[in-house]
Amino acid sequence: MLLGPDVTSLEPSITGLRAEREVERSGFLERAYRVFTGLFNPGFGEGTSPEARRFTKRVSGYADALSVLDDEALQARVSDTRFNLRKHGLKSKWVAQAFALIREIAERELGQRHYDTQVVGGWLLLRGLVAEMPTGEGKTLTATLTAGTAAMAGLPVHVLTVNDYLTARDAHEMGPVYRALGLSVGVIVHGAESDERQRAYTRDVVYCTSKEVVFDYLRDRIVLSNRRQSLRQKVEPLFGTAGCHKHLLTQGLHFAIVDEADSVLIDEARTPLIISGPEGGQYERQFLQQALEIAGKLSQGVDFKLNEADRRIELQQEGIDDIKKLSRDSGPLWSGKIRREEVISQALSAMHLFHLDKQYLIRDGKVEIIDQLSGRVAEGRSWERGLHQLIELKEGCEMSQQQSTLARISYQSFFQRYLHLSGMTGTAHEVRRELWQVYHLPVASVSPNRPCIRKTESTKVVADTDTKWRLIAERAKTLVEAGRAVLIGTSSVAASEALAAWFKKAGIGFNLLNAKQDREEAEIIAQAGQPSRITIATSMAGRGTDIKLAEEVKEAGGLHVILSERFDAARVDRQLAGRCARQGDPGSFEAILCPRDTQFTDKFSRWLASIAIMSVVKRGIGKAAALAALRMEQKRRERKSYRERTATRKYDQQQEDLLSISGRGE
Repeated sequence: MLLGPDVTSLEPSITGLRAEREVERSGFLERAYRVFTGLFNPGFGEGTSPEARRFTKRVSGYADALSVLDDEALQARVSDTRFNLRKHGLKSKWVAQAFALIREIAERELGQRHYDTQVVGGWLLLRGLVAEMPTGEGKTLTATLTAGTAAMAGLPVHVLTVNDYLTARDAHEMGPVYRALGLSVGVIVHGAESDERQRAYTRDVVYCTSKEVVFDYLRDRIVLSNRRQSLRQKVEPLFGTAGCHKHLLTQGLHFAIVDEADSVLIDEARTPLIISGPEGGQYERQFLQQALEIAGKLSQGVDFKLNEADRRIELQQEGIDDIKKLSRDSGPLWSGKIRREEVISQALSAMHLFHLDKQYLIRDGKVEIIDQLSGRVAEGRSWERGLHQLIELKEGCEMSQQQSTLARISYQSFFQRYLHLSGMTGTAHEVRRELWQVYHLPVASVSPNRPCIRKTESTKVVADTDTKWRLIAERAKTLVEAGRAVLIGTSSVAASEALAAWFKKAGIGFNLLNAKQDREEAEIIAQAGQPSRITIATSMAGRGTDIKLAEEVKEAGGLHVILSERFDAARVDRQLAGRCARQGDPGSFEAILCPRDTQFTDKFSRWLASIAIMSVVKRGIGKAAALAALRMEQKRRERKSYRERTATRKYDQQQEDLLSISGRGE
């Protein structure tokens, strides 16, 4: 059964012609069908199906014949395989031959031979599924099977990763495989000039981050404006660099492989991507400074309420009246009721909902947003409607110019435009229904190459934060004295630095990795498996970089991972645990938690947590109540994130519908 798009029907691209799928507006019956079929987990068992086993056996059969060929004869096979793929398409026979060829070339060029489980993963990607492969199973190498095969068939391929470091690393490390197949490789990172981007997008396989390709797509949309669907625009590429075609960056959206698919397609999808331009001074410095001063005079609980569950400000009638009085002599910009209430709400949000080293950090005198799930800096992003400028003023930074929206799109809308979409990640099970409903992507699990021997220790719950940090410090010290390596996951920059202070006080050496050190991320995390090494990392900083264990560490019991706080999604907890015991290595995981560190947004979970704190939380009913409260809060945050993603998708669709009605297209 073919679950994803029929790749055998995809034709080789014609240079210059831009491929893109039209996003269809799902009716009620289509949405109901997606919801219903999602209950039965489409893709379940595909990774271990008889068809997967037959395909793997077929690849192995071809590989045996290739292993005895010299380099010249192997190149002749490459030429034959490329010809057959272009002539016959991505039929199973030719795909199996291509996989065997790539497997042999990878062994010769990289000294790495694809495992059978990686062959299965590559096969699933080619069929348009999300391959859930345990952490450490070699997803980067797996992608070469699918990307190389599709590119040899004449399809331009985008391999999308989560940050610039991984983009450049993967392209560099896998480049020899593609070049041996006669394919060119392009790399696009943040800060690349337009001509560099144009050249990169003409390559057979392009490595880039999801943000970069989306922004380049939006830039092209601005260039094309309302000509996207015109006949003239479609035929212009046939005449070289005629018309606006010479200014376009991308070559269309043919074939995409998304690494860390849950992070890109789910976590990142909460926020639309927007290209902005200078707005011309509606929000001037004096106006925003006045807003902060007026907001500072308002009383919480009387003039306004903090809605913790939805992270928003609710102005009360008393507050509305006070704002009018306090702004009476502040100038003409304060005369409009809607404007003054909106800017005060934003000012109150900047003061009470956004905190240094939690939602943002200051680097080189600039306010930079911290992604709450990845723990990384969200490069190039800023908050809308004056919020970013208000936070800059609050922190005494130079105020940037307010921006107006030139183009925007949601991740959901963008990725549906690829003719072929697939992904891979270590944690897709929890969001499998959403991946199916939104992107029509089934999730299939791939068995590990070697059995996982991770030891999960009993969760410890303590009554206060200081006790938690002390216990973690003592635990880490004991482990490194025994020759182990320790990785500690925290939820924010502030939490990581609070724990670092405890380690300094105790005289224990450590490495700190948070959004402030994102440029040294790979180097720090790569050393986390050395003897007696303690690494404190926010959220999933370092995700995508392998932690290689020193032999002494393996003999001592491997890497030990400590979770210091439940994250906003259970997937992230599981990702952190997956940092240890990879590819059959030893390792262990435990959680050391304190209910006081969690800001509960639900009355019942807050009540449960208070019971736990008042009782003996280490065991019995106190511990059970604490764990129940923490899980309830985590589920609530997962639902909130889902609602945010749904709202983003709906707003995007509404805007496109409005533009379509107005005759402007997108």
